[in-house]
Amino acid sequence: MKQYIAQIALVVADYDEAIEFYIQKLHFRLIEDTVMSETKRWVRIAPPSSSECSLLLAKAVTDEQTIRVGNQTGGRVFLFLNTENFKRDYQNLLDQNVQIVRKPLVEPYGTVAVFADLYGNLWDLIEPSCK
Repeated sequence: MKQYIAQIALVVADYDEAIEFYIQKLHFRLIEDTVMSETKRWVRIAPPSSSECSLLLAKAVTDEQTIRVGNQTGGRVFLFLNTENFKRDYQNLLDQNVQIVRKPLVEPYGTVAVFADLYGNLWDLIEPSCK
């Protein structure tokens, strides 16, 4: 049996504002938005070319979950978005007024910049080096 990570839960304050950010600013696609109950939805999003792993937007409902919104990893980079065109995607972040935390650097593994999503979660935008 093939194994892979199917979803990664991302705690958000509001389903609709999170969907809007990821779809409008990062150009992710909405894979699924199913109402599960009066307060819960099953919302999956992913970059346009992602085929296996998606983000599952999970709305915070308890006090403990609410304090985790935007800080699921204690301030470390949480998610890594690979690209084949760093210049294009970095310019999109600038054009969309996405907060840049660390400007682009060329590292041994590729070109990388750090940005924050609407809640402050840190992401690496990476164009891997060819080996």
